[in-house]
Amino acid sequence: MNYIEFDKNREFDVIALGRAAVDFNPADYYKTLVESEQFIKYLGGSPANIVVGLSRLGKKCGFLGCVSDDRFGDFVIDFFNKEHVDTTHMARAKHGEKIGLTFTEILSETESSILMYRDAVADLQLDVADITEAYIAKAKALLISGTALAASPSREAALKALCLAKKTGTPVIFDIDYRPYTWKSLDEVAVYYATVGSEASLILGSREEYDLMERLIQPNMNDEESASLWHGRCAKIIIIKHGKEGSDAYAADGKKFTVKPFPIKKLKSFGGGDGYASAFLYGLLEGFDIGECLELGSASASLLVAAHGCSAYMPTVAQIREYIAQCKRDYGEMVVRG
Repeated sequence: MNYIEFDKNREFDVIALGRAAVDFNPADYYKTLVESEQFIKYLGGSPANIVVGLSRLGKKCGFLGCVSDDRFGDFVIDFFNKEHVDTTHMARAKHGEKIGLTFTEILSETESSILMYRDAVADLQLDVADITEAYIAKAKALLISGTALAASPSREAALKALCLAKKTGTPVIFDIDYRPYTWKSLDEVAVYYATVGSEASLILGSREEYDLMERLIQPNMNDEESASLWHGRCAKIIIIKHGKEGSDAYAADGKKFTVKPFPIKKLKSFGGGDGYASAFLYGLLEGFDIGECLELGSASASLLVAAHGCSAYMPTVAQIREYIAQCKRDYGEMVVRG
């Protein structure tokens, strides 16, 4: 069953709005940042990683974001272009704002940390003038990252895109993507998350992120109550992730699907969520059932936590399919259909 209708005549499969950044991951990992001396540079930022992942899976994507007017901004746009992600509607910061930098600390397979530099950051300078109805109308779906809602003018740009998506009949995908940096209060988080969540056809987030979005509506709900709440507004599919416990998908017709994490030897404990989102969305755009979409997402997530970076290591369809087949041979079915 196709829970979300995508206009097949539109030019782009997904246009994503939000954060594009630069990640520095240690080449000499399993050391603290104090001890690490060599780093490898990657494109970063959840929505940026997701559209690169989708492009690797054969989907045509565009990006709405603002980057610094310097060499790091050049690096991001050049990387997107090499990955066939449309950058014609990306903006440059006008007042010297710098791109967000992320230094990661990989201490073990299960213990990692992230140090972000986000003062006067370029991605939050995306302006309402950078958002056009004509571009939104070219997308089968618009993905909005929750980080874009953290401050003005990016907040208003995201809300304008949301309005234009509804006007043009473009399904909205809301990746909650909570980062504590820049937000002033949890009430502020709840207000803007609930605003976008109420208009989204698909919401992806962890249990903790749903709690943040729901804290002014009805706090301390369980997964089934959360699904019922957002289905009662606009959502057709609710994805709630539980880390190493797997994730659940709740469809608007009452069906529930659960997927276990695909076993793999991890290198790091971050980055899986972006691979998950890109592969799940790929399956959805292909018209696969939710169980298969979850399978693709979970497998892609495992492949990403086993890789040194995120964007540069997004897998192809063949790589994901091969890994799924291997895991099924070794461990059996990974998806439970309720």
